[in-house]
Amino acid sequence: MKFRMDMRVVLFLTLFTGMCVADSKGDLALGATAVQSSTFEGAGAQRAVDGNRDSNFTLGSCSHTKWDSDPWWRVDLGKAYEVTRVSITNRGDGSTQRINGAQIRIGNSLENNGNNNELVETVEFIPAGVTKIFTFKPINGRYVNIFIPGRNEYLTLCEVKVFADYLD
Repeated sequence: MKFRMDMRVVLFLTLFTGMCVADSKGDLALGATAVQSSTFEGAGAQRAVDGNRDSNFTLGSCSHTKWDSDPWWRVDLGKAYEVTRVSITNRGDGSTQRINGAQIRIGNSLENNGNNNELVETVEFIPAGVTKIFTFKPINGRYVNIFIPGRNEYLTLCEVKVFADYLD
């Protein structure tokens, strides 16, 4: 009976909050310290690791930089991990093309704000309001950066999740 009740609670929370309780358990970025190149209208970097994937910027869950040259966002996982997967939720209420060309970089260096760490994936396109999962070979790193090189742009992230194995 307890198992059935637990499953009902998970199902209820998933359906009505949009959060998958089982999935959020392994997210290393959830609540971790995040920073970005600048902040637009109070939309700080921490919003992208708050556990809320709402993709409407005006509802307060998305991070947003100012119009920057080479804008970036970074989360500090606190320890080195073998990172294997990153998911990004794109803005759903307009300007969704801004994420195109963003790079996911992972490593242990803060040189150039972490943007010189290993390039593991380039975001070609994420549809409006969609969460896209990027899976790759394990990359050792403490810092996960989302970086738009070579152009002046805003960077908006509505949620970033990071999954990995801890290194002793």
